[in-house]
Amino acid sequence: MVYEEYGKNIAIMRYDDPSNWVKVLEDTVQKFPDRPYIGQKDENGVFQWIIYKDFAKRVDNLRAGLAKIGIVEGDCVGIIAGNRMEWALGAFATFGLIAKWVPMYEKELVDTWKYIIEDSKIKVLFVANNAVHEKMKHFTDNISTLEKIYIIESDADNSLKSLEKLGEANPIPSKEPQLNDICSIIYTSGTTGDPKGVLLSHGNITNNALAGKNVFPSLNEKSRALSILPWAHSYAQTAELCAFTMIGASIGITDVDHMSEDLVKTNPTFLICVPRLFNKIYDGIHRLMEEEGGIKEKLFYMAKEAAKRKRETGKAGFKYKLLDKVVFGKVRARFGTQLECSLTASAKTELEIANFFFDIGLPIYDAYGLTESAPAISINCPTFHKLGSVGKPIEKVKVVISDEGEILAYGPNIMQGYLNKPEKTAAIMVEDEKGIKGIRTGDIGHIDEDGFLFITGRIKNEYKLLNGKYVHPAAMEEYIKLIPWIANCLVFGDGKDYNVALIVPDMATAEKYAEMADLSLPPEKIIEMPEVQALIGKEIKAHLKGNFGGYEIPKKFIFTTEDFTLDNGMLTQTFKLKRRNVLQKYGEKIEGLYKE
Repeated sequence: MVYEEYGKNIAIMRYDDPSNWVKVLEDTVQKFPDRPYIGQKDENGVFQWIIYKDFAKRVDNLRAGLAKIGIVEGDCVGIIAGNRMEWALGAFATFGLIAKWVPMYEKELVDTWKYIIEDSKIKVLFVANNAVHEKMKHFTDNISTLEKIYIIESDADNSLKSLEKLGEANPIPSKEPQLNDICSIIYTSGTTGDPKGVLLSHGNITNNALAGKNVFPSLNEKSRALSILPWAHSYAQTAELCAFTMIGASIGITDVDHMSEDLVKTNPTFLICVPRLFNKIYDGIHRLMEEEGGIKEKLFYMAKEAAKRKRETGKAGFKYKLLDKVVFGKVRARFGTQLECSLTASAKTELEIANFFFDIGLPIYDAYGLTESAPAISINCPTFHKLGSVGKPIEKVKVVISDEGEILAYGPNIMQGYLNKPEKTAAIMVEDEKGIKGIRTGDIGHIDEDGFLFITGRIKNEYKLLNGKYVHPAAMEEYIKLIPWIANCLVFGDGKDYNVALIVPDMATAEKYAEMADLSLPPEKIIEMPEVQALIGKEIKAHLKGNFGGYEIPKKFIFTTEDFTLDNGMLTQTFKLKRRNVLQKYGEKIEGLYKE
């Protein structure tokens, strides 16, 4: 079917497609009851897996427990926890009552939790552990709609386990939601103001998951993901939790700090990821080769050159095959033995890094979307891909470039609106000539002659220099971070004569520099040295030359040794830069560069 055949609000789905989260799980349990589903590590670091039928039984019990304490259709159930089996358990139990699931990040400000709980009128809340509970247990006293809090890592009367036991004694069947019923309220990360609650329906997410599944034909019940990104974000919730449950696949749970060891332990076939993580892996591999030196470093760069020739000519000679096995085989082994490819979003993978992973046989496919589109709008995949692009529009989605260059997206994946924010909803929502719902993405881009979408900037982040030329800092920042010296950066120049940059140097590179220069100084002191700062600034300018306009290249730099992280509020949960927070902290110093 083509896009035009679908109705005004939600696409008509094929008769055997699961159209809601409840059907997604129940269909899979019927097909693959004994397949492993979610795996998480025990106290010895060994992955333990729950099978689908056992998970479904716990969902039945928890759903009945929620019903027994008064959760009914339309109520909101929240969670403050990272990815874990109980996160999925709570979500599916909530969906089976046609209630709404409101996830929050475990690493978050208490005031943000409070805002979300009040804004969404959460009635029952699950929290990860006693530490989280201690921070917000008083909420039941001053938030009138919050009735009960249950602790996941607990055996007490207010534990999630106690609610399961209550439900086991009072069983009820699940209810099946309709396409337009709201399943999740996902709050945006708030890079530009208060978080907004995005209302996503069952149809929004299942349509999106199906579209992704259909362009990765190798995905099946034997596939496995290693979960790194938070399910509280729409990207991992749809592309990983929903899509992998839909096909009866398995999901191991890890975090960024333990990703390397858990890749080998779980042997994933597919990764849902973000470019930032591959940037770090890429930098780590190259740094290790330089430290090893000698024959290992020489073989590595020989293998890179042979792979490049293969990419350009399409011919794989004996030399490439030998080097691929000897050199790149060891790199691939760090990802386990079965990884087929990775899907990335939230930013574009730099061409140099994308080429490297394609060359070594671990392709990265860039996708694009927003929370408001549940989230995918376009995708690269094995069937069609073009490096540098974010792919072609997914099934049932139409992309239009406005006269101003803004990307507009229409289709069954488009949100139902923002919770309690009719004006903000009206500002972003559009309709096409057939009445199909769409959104203004706020991103600037173009579609090439082959139908691939390219992102060239962000309307909100772009600014104008005094010379009248526009700058899109995000693209430049990503390119600067390819330099081994740079861990993070922010480019600024709004309303100024020229750009400047705040630089977070890479401490490992600084330490290596100290060793080479025979300096017995800690990395922090190395970064303070004027000659080192001048060296980094010179390297940034040389790196940008030829890839960006001369007016875009920063002329001055300031340095900080404090990286941008989730904990200090400088990054979102998907590692996007919170520009407002960085400028709030460093704005005075940045402005000082223009007075020198």
